[in-house]
Amino acid sequence: MTYLFNKIFDGAVEAVEAAEANTSNTPTFNWNQFWNAVAQWCATVGIKIIVSIIVLIIFWKVINLVCKKISKKLEKGKADPTISRVLMTFTRVALKVILIVSIVGYLGIETSSVAAVITASGVSIGLAMQGTLSNFAGGIIIVIMRPFVLGDYIVSNGESGTVEDIKLFYTTIVTRDNRVVYIPNGALANSVIVNNSIKDTRRVEVVMSVSYNTNLDLAKNLMKKVIDNCNMVLVSEPILVEVQEFGDSGINIVSRCWVKKEDFWNCQFYLLKEYKNIFDEYNIEIPYNQIDVNFKNQIEIKK
Repeated sequence: MTYLFNKIFDGAVEAVEAAEANTSNTPTFNWNQFWNAVAQWCATVGIKIIVSIIVLIIFWKVINLVCKKISKKLEKGKADPTISRVLMTFTRVALKVILIVSIVGYLGIETSSVAAVITASGVSIGLAMQGTLSNFAGGIIIVIMRPFVLGDYIVSNGESGTVEDIKLFYTTIVTRDNRVVYIPNGALANSVIVNNSIKDTRRVEVVMSVSYNTNLDLAKNLMKKVIDNCNMVLVSEPILVEVQEFGDSGINIVSRCWVKKEDFWNCQFYLLKEYKNIFDEYNIEIPYNQIDVNFKNQIEIKK
């Protein structure tokens, strides 16, 4: 807009100077020459500005439309959603930058000077935004190395959730209680990432504690019975029920079985509930920390 106002102002000044030069011998201002100069400027530079605005609006919408259609075709072609989304973002930004530079050149502004300004601004901005640039580099690393993709359930930087979107500077995950967490790509690419969705199966491990006077064989058989009755457990995978350790207040028995990754939490909740129910049915005590307080009666006789 500043460039447009400067052009209009310069054209008006040129028209006034031309009118004053042609009427230097007369005391009156020649409005016909002024309006002729303005009309001549509008017929040259003004038309360029109008054409540039129209072309910018049209091609801006065309770029958005083309990128949207390409993105839909990639989705229908079962392309990787992570790579296709990031690629479309890069393509959209690059095409719009090329469009703006082309329009600037059409208006007569030296693109070399514009490039120099952009380069100098980029250097200064880069020094001031090192953290942001590290996030950008982290996004590139994530897209290339692919430690996770959209839809994976990950744990990183103290947060866990399903990956909803991977952008240039941050990754969006949705937690189990439907909170949206934005993790910077720089921190994500340089920290430990636990991906719970790569493998098709997961192992469910539940530890139950029983008192020291419990029949261990009975307790183990009851836990094995609960596992056998759970239809989420994969019978093709090994099942383990053994004594894990002798604790301070009881004996810990561990059970391990394999399930599909989508059944992990449901199976764990099921086993915890059924272990408690079957232990109560057979009067197997589950110990817990408690304090025994003994009072000693003492009679003091004073003389």
